[in-house]
Amino acid sequence: MHNDNAAGADHAGEFHDWHFSIDLERIAWAIFDRQGESANSLGRRPLEELGRIVDTVEAGARNGSIRGLVIMSGKEKGFIVGADIREFGDFKSEEQVIAGLKPVNEMLERIEQMSVPVVAAIHGVCVGGGLELVLACHYRIATRDDATRIGFPEVKLGIFPGFNGTARSIRQAGPVAAMGAMLKGSMIRASVAKAQGFIDQLVDSKGALRWAARKAVQQKRKSKPMGGFSGLLAKWPARGFLAGKMRDETKKKVREDHYPAPFRLIDLFEKYGGSYADMKTHETAAFAPLMVSETSRNLRRVFFLSEALKAQAPKGMGWKPLRVHVIGAGTMGADIAGWCVASGMEVTLQDLSAEQIAKGIKAQGRLFKKKFRTPALNGAAEARLIADPQGRGISRADVVIEAIVEKLEVKQALFKNLETRMKAGALMATNTSSLKIEDIAAPLADPGRLIGIHFFNPVAQMPLVEVVRGEQSRQEEVDKGAVFVTAIDKFPLVVKSVPGFLVNRVLAPYMMGAMARVDQGEAKEKIDEAARMFGMPMGPIELADTVGLDVCAHVGQILGLGNEVAGARKLVESGKLGKKTGEGYYVWKDGKPVKPDDTRFGNGDLEKLGRELVEPLIQEAQRAVDDGVVESSDLADAGVIFGTGFAPFRGGSLHYRDTLGSAEKREPANAAAAE
Repeated sequence: MHNDNAAGADHAGEFHDWHFSIDLERIAWAIFDRQGESANSLGRRPLEELGRIVDTVEAGARNGSIRGLVIMSGKEKGFIVGADIREFGDFKSEEQVIAGLKPVNEMLERIEQMSVPVVAAIHGVCVGGGLELVLACHYRIATRDDATRIGFPEVKLGIFPGFNGTARSIRQAGPVAAMGAMLKGSMIRASVAKAQGFIDQLVDSKGALRWAARKAVQQKRKSKPMGGFSGLLAKWPARGFLAGKMRDETKKKVREDHYPAPFRLIDLFEKYGGSYADMKTHETAAFAPLMVSETSRNLRRVFFLSEALKAQAPKGMGWKPLRVHVIGAGTMGADIAGWCVASGMEVTLQDLSAEQIAKGIKAQGRLFKKKFRTPALNGAAEARLIADPQGRGISRADVVIEAIVEKLEVKQALFKNLETRMKAGALMATNTSSLKIEDIAAPLADPGRLIGIHFFNPVAQMPLVEVVRGEQSRQEEVDKGAVFVTAIDKFPLVVKSVPGFLVNRVLAPYMMGAMARVDQGEAKEKIDEAARMFGMPMGPIELADTVGLDVCAHVGQILGLGNEVAGARKLVESGKLGKKTGEGYYVWKDGKPVKPDDTRFGNGDLEKLGRELVEPLIQEAQRAVDDGVVESSDLADAGVIFGTGFAPFRGGSLHYRDTLGSAEKREPANAAAAE
């Protein structure tokens, strides 16, 4: 029987971030529970304490007092979220990075070489440095739970694994699965991770982990790696061919000058992927320059900005949204309803037309299939999305969102009726993009209750949601709005009720400026290529076609930009509205704009043009801060990155402007510490 405080026994007093004990069966238990933090991250102190645990276990293994070690998490939800990003900024030079990695890699080597079994028992998220730690263990057990995911998200921070995870993952899962995981940075479900070789055993529940881990120690279980360094793919020329394919695939997604990390990882694999020892030795030298690069510094800033957005939702409010009622089953309303269901909520969907409701519900099938892998989970999601033409769900809903036609009188009448039917404490919100919250709320008995919750199209893909504070909106309702947005796994940005809020306000002058250049004879392909070269996900002309030229004209009118662009006006008048009609600025085929194959523009020319194109966006972002649309320039940068896709590796529009021409390297705004 396991007893945490048995003979030998409790060393808990010696540690802040680990509970360490040796039970009656001589099994050592290292439970990672980082003090004062909601998640475990491998910072300096936890790593030093783990080093002391390794010392103790090595000594116990030698004298026979310890027969094995189990590493687990003491947190309710997660295992280890990786290295502590807050400490990354401490490294100012490549030499410091190399010196900092050395003791960690030596300790992981000692774990790997341990004479007694070392077992990792995983529940919840185990990524980055956490996955590198468990790969140094001898055997890995994980729960089947959907919350259990492994992965290497380092590329999102402009680096790749640096605790010898490159070598260990290839040995463990083979080069295809391991390199795929490191290059994509995505989260891998436990069942897939087992099939790939990252995990050795699955158990059904968190409660079963201890027993399974004890058994693994008793039976001296050792993982059987896929042998990534002994297979054909590790040998030359197959390795060179594989590296070439990886390079081609990566180039389709990102540019090397913007995101060098995946390309340096492929170089490392190509040169040294034939030897486990060489891969380990050369990993640090390739990793160090990336860690101190401006790209990595800016991507860390983006991470902290995402944390700052989440921090706008107050913790411990005691209000938990479980049921949502959406009025309006057009594309936007139905997609909002579908996303809320995919996030675990029950949703009633109302519209004047039963056919429209049915069509809107049917359209969510693709999202549910992608999100829920089993027929049972998919069926449960479908059951949570309820057609409600009568609006019976209004009285039970915690959140009511309106997404109907943009007509003031219609919205006013709707909310006047809703006010008498909604339960006390429920959140009342409009998804308007063009009307003032104050005007919609004017006829209400309690106008302070209404806020805006502005989603972007396509709802499933856009991470940002603007929470709109009208002049009359009560703080408590704005807080609820932010809590709701984080509950559906989006980033809330609290904005003042002004035309265009933040995102449309900064995008409009950028797009209008680009369209005006087309009017002046500049090639649309050149404009779009310059924007992409700058780092935008899509050029402004292609974006205008994607959004719809009629929608752009409407936004332009709201913002008082009028009909400044003659070319766009002519296209709208002739019914050429962009992607949705098959033609706008571009002709669209199979959902893609038709572009000539042989367009070549001078790079220097494009760089200059790219900077000029984003200038109106940057100026408008600054004006939005000056006008108090958002609380700070950091939040403006967050909104512009997550709402427009503004080149993340540049750290945000205002940050980019501030660092232009500045030789000194700025540290990221640690707006919110990683939790």
